[in-house]
Amino acid sequence: MKRLLFPLALASLALATPIHAQTTTQPVHAWMDDTAPGWRPLGPSDFSKVNCPEETWTWKDGVLHCTGTPVGVLRTTEKFRNFELVVEWMHEKEAGNSGVFVWTTPESIEKLTAEGKPGLPAGIEVQVLDHGFTERMQKQGKKTDWFGTNGDVFPVRVKLTPFPPLSPDGSRSFPRKHLAKGHGEWNHYYIRAINGEVRLWVNGEEVSGGSGADHPEGFLCLESEGSPIQFRKVRIRPLP
Repeated sequence: MKRLLFPLALASLALATPIHAQTTTQPVHAWMDDTAPGWRPLGPSDFSKVNCPEETWTWKDGVLHCTGTPVGVLRTTEKFRNFELVVEWMHEKEAGNSGVFVWTTPESIEKLTAEGKPGLPAGIEVQVLDHGFTERMQKQGKKTDWFGTNGDVFPVRVKLTPFPPLSPDGSRSFPRKHLAKGHGEWNHYYIRAINGEVRLWVNGEEVSGGSGADHPEGFLCLESEGSPIQFRKVRIRPLP
């Protein structure tokens, strides 16, 4: 009887172990329930133009369409400090370029608005770049090791200490995993900005970020930078 019980016990253990191992190795996803209390949508009335004409940005059936020209931004009417943000985006063409600006400084917005010329503000940029951009740069004989296409986070004329892995010059937080989809497909960004720290999740997994921002408050901006792009399901939850 002992010889029968011992193998049965081992068999039970063998069956249990893979299940435990499987659950502990699954990646942790962050698909936020943006319908929970505190979340609200950002629509046409929540944004204001800066240095682009009206036709650059148009809303249709809850989707924000951007022509990509000229280079500029659309800003929120409200400034934010601590918050969670969800936004989905899709490049319409290969090699498209865009971005989401966090904690954009009011001074840089005022300057762009007053001048009315193409340009980008100061703040923390969360990169929105299509993979085809790399191939285009390579065909032009240009270096492609200084940027990524899966969710770089980096400061623009402000201070931030990027999380590793870093770009060669140390100015950008490169994504730890490559999870962004190519043009013609929707991507899901979850951005958490709290007390000078910015973290980015791409399609459910955390990939990049930084801390120690010297301007941890400002406008949110969506970027027009040369190629048509669509944004949808833009939702925010302000935090204390």
